[in-house]
Amino acid sequence: MSTLIVRVEGRVQGVCFRHYTREKAVELRLGGWVRNCPDGAVETLIHGPDEAVEQMLAWLKHGPSAAVVSRIQATPADAEVPPSGFKIMY
Repeated sequence: MSTLIVRVEGRVQGVCFRHYTREKAVELRLGGWVRNCPDGAVETLIHGPDEAVEQMLAWLKHGPSAAVVSRIQATPADAEVPPSGFKIMY
C-alpha cells in the first residue's frame, strides 16, 4: 500500500481536472482527495495498492484531454488512517 501527495502543475484548473481525477481514482479503487491550489496547481492525496497508485501517477502525467500538464511531483505521505472514498475538496 502506498500513500502519496501529488502536485500537478500546468493548465490544470478550469478543465475539470478534479472531476476526472476523482473518476479515475474511483475506477482504480483509491482513497484520498483532490483540490485546487491558490497558485493554479492541483494537489491530490492518493492511497491504495502500489499498482493502482502507479496507474494513477501515469494518468496524472497527462490528465484529462483539456489539461496541459507541465510537471508532477509526488512525495510520500503519512496516512495513519487511510482515507475512505475519494473526495473533491473545495
